[in-house]
Amino acid sequence: MGVQSTLTQSSPGAIDENELAKTAIEFAEQSEKLSLLPPEEGNHDAIAVEAQFVTPHDTVIVTADGHRLPTVPVQEAHKLNVLREELETQLEPTHHHTVQSPNEEKAIALSQQNGSPSSSKKSTDASLKRSMPPSHTNPLFPPLPLYGPPSFLTHVQCLIFRVTSFFLSLAFLAVIVLGALFTSIGPSIRHLWQLATFGNPDASRPFYSEELRREKLRKEQEEAWTSSGHRPTREKTPYPPTEGGPDPLVCDPAYYARRVGLDIEAFEVQTEDGFLIDLWHVYDPNEQQRTPLPASERAHRGPETFTPPRKPLSAACGDKPVKFPVLLMHGLLQSSGAYCVNDEDSLAFLLAKAGYDVWLGNNRCGFAPRHTLLECADPRMWAWNIRQMGVFDLPALVSRVCYETGFGRVGLVCHSQGTTQALVALAKEQRPELGERITVFCGLAPAAYAGPLIGKMYFKFMRVISPGFFRVMFGIHAFIPFMMEMHKRLDGRVYGWLGYKVFGFLFNWSDKRWDRGLRDRMFRFAPVYVSSESMRWWLGRECFAKHKCILSTKEEWRAEEREDGEDDRVLEEVDRDMDGGEKKKRGKKKGSTAWYNEKVPPFALWVAGSDDLVDGHKLLRRFERGREPHVEVVHQKVIPEYEHLDVIWAMDAPEQVFKEVKEVLWKTCDVRDICQVPKGCEDVPAWEPRKKKEETDAQEEELQSSSSEDLSP
Repeated sequence: MGVQSTLTQSSPGAIDENELAKTAIEFAEQSEKLSLLPPEEGNHDAIAVEAQFVTPHDTVIVTADGHRLPTVPVQEAHKLNVLREELETQLEPTHHHTVQSPNEEKAIALSQQNGSPSSSKKSTDASLKRSMPPSHTNPLFPPLPLYGPPSFLTHVQCLIFRVTSFFLSLAFLAVIVLGALFTSIGPSIRHLWQLATFGNPDASRPFYSEELRREKLRKEQEEAWTSSGHRPTREKTPYPPTEGGPDPLVCDPAYYARRVGLDIEAFEVQTEDGFLIDLWHVYDPNEQQRTPLPASERAHRGPETFTPPRKPLSAACGDKPVKFPVLLMHGLLQSSGAYCVNDEDSLAFLLAKAGYDVWLGNNRCGFAPRHTLLECADPRMWAWNIRQMGVFDLPALVSRVCYETGFGRVGLVCHSQGTTQALVALAKEQRPELGERITVFCGLAPAAYAGPLIGKMYFKFMRVISPGFFRVMFGIHAFIPFMMEMHKRLDGRVYGWLGYKVFGFLFNWSDKRWDRGLRDRMFRFAPVYVSSESMRWWLGRECFAKHKCILSTKEEWRAEEREDGEDDRVLEEVDRDMDGGEKKKRGKKKGSTAWYNEKVPPFALWVAGSDDLVDGHKLLRRFERGREPHVEVVHQKVIPEYEHLDVIWAMDAPEQVFKEVKEVLWKTCDVRDICQVPKGCEDVPAWEPRKKKEETDAQEEELQSSSSEDLSP
């Protein structure tokens, strides 16, 4: 009679049996849809058993063996949890099944496995899963595509996307390269003409004489290193180098650290959705004969975040002060090697020598894409954008730094896209609790609002095409991976020259404030692998390029600007009416559209005034207008002549930016009494949060009031 007829007999448990079979089959189908491999391949450990909600809008899929798969649309994850809960609820009574279908048997077995953390949870957690409604699509973060387990059809589809994107994206790249070369013809002719007329085309560079001095010094040091038989030079300095000689332009930050007497050890960090990312630790090899940790202790520790530290901070302190940890995050298409290319003037090395414990964070994929389960050819490996980088990558890196150092909070320094992922992660709808792990957020060229460059023709083209055609043109895997092949195969000097021309053409910056002798080195750490979905978020028609803001839609922030304009007019009228009297501002409460809540850390911002890529002035204006009542800006600076990359690469950045970053990190440090005082920060006072200051002022007023009452007759 078959399964259906057997289960529908009019016995007392027939209806329950029928419901159980239906639920079991639905759960099995949903599980197969989200699993690593199809069940027919026999790997039942990789079958999806539960969706964990890291935030109300961000999920990870947990497999039967406890591994993680990347985020899927919230509705799909919610459906898996609801079906699992219903199946577990129906299995609680004792049922006697006459016949079980293969799907039903498999689903029941899945629900009873130990691989899922929720298998032993009671009805409280289960009811929460059931009551969670499916998420509405966020206009700023539209849902990512859902790719199921690999099959013959998906392999064919991936192959089609690879073929089309290879030729179309290569053609797009060729147009960009040709455009960059064409626009450089005029400057090249002027350069040659000045040389032919015995002029100096570089004399107008702001730091030309300093560039010549440094170039001469580097040559002398290279010659001294070579003639000394590869022995360390500058022995009289506190940081004698252990590498030297001619610069081979290697893609290794540790090599450049050793050139200035430091070193770097690499850690592997697992994110909550299973990606393996790189974390580099800068250290002084001469400090107490320190040696790197063994590889087993630098490997990833699983997906859990903010676990107890390796050793308590009290044990790490001992009888001497410890260094306060600082995490640095890089920009778009870069790695954190960008903080290591300016010798002693590199931000990472300057902070390390000042007395900070410096950690360099990198985002998913980077130079070597890795995942605990997925292969690079799997499109699920590349289904992520800035939201996942903020919600998963940044907390994983902060967590590992806390674990290794024993500190409960760290300082965070970000540039460009790094500021974006931090601003996204700290938002009250995402992971605001991360703010309680950060003493201060230092944003260099903060990327929250788009600059005028977004209107360029080539960016407009990417904004005009549909999401479907964007994937046909740029694929569903890495974004123009041919760039990485060029990075690997071209000579460093050729690639550095070409990379500067292309990126300068795209992003409208120049090297006039950089040490040109180090420019080729700067492009050794760019580009890195990024997903096409990530670039679609930045440049496609639905997200940042459309709204020109990371956390407000175009309609929202334009309405705010109109309100600000109206308020300004009201103030002018009040000033005229009151002849300079007290200003009274009208209008609705500004905090009603705040991005952040009370958990947000203090901000310090350095804005490049000549930055066409992002508009930092709008972000500063947002804080000045009181739209973020919980954000305390402890430091802000606009450098009018700076372009986007000058905040990390300009020759005067150590004075204009790095010195202030060093002081802000120390000013906001919450454990100054046990930490080593950084060099140059001896006279920097401790910062007092506004709330604490208000409480202190209130206590003082109360004491003064009580004292006055005691003295009165």
